[in-house]
Amino acid sequence: MGVGTPEDLLHAVEHGIDMFDCVLPTRLGRHGIAFSPKGNLKMNNAKYKTDFTPLVKSCGCFACTHFTKAYISHLIRENEMLGGILLSLHNIAYLHNLLENRKKKMLKK
Repeated sequence: MGVGTPEDLLHAVEHGIDMFDCVLPTRLGRHGIAFSPKGNLKMNNAKYKTDFTPLVKSCGCFACTHFTKAYISHLIRENEMLGGILLSLHNIAYLHNLLENRKKKMLKK
């Protein structure tokens, strides 16, 4: 269906759509990009080489609780498969949490 960015999903939910199928979270992960509340993080950027914080502090996914931006950036720059796997896991978890939080807000109305 091609709807896969956090913004697209929230827009779709606002219009009653509740089912999605898109490869974007894993494709971006394989290419070194992580979703975050401040926009996409491109992990091959030099600024992440020495950033020892999680991808997203409030995220409880495996990647965020076990690895730092510096390590994931290293994996991406060295073309290690684990980097793309961790970012794919994070991106899927990020979208899941985003939609769960949106669902809770909608149920409170």
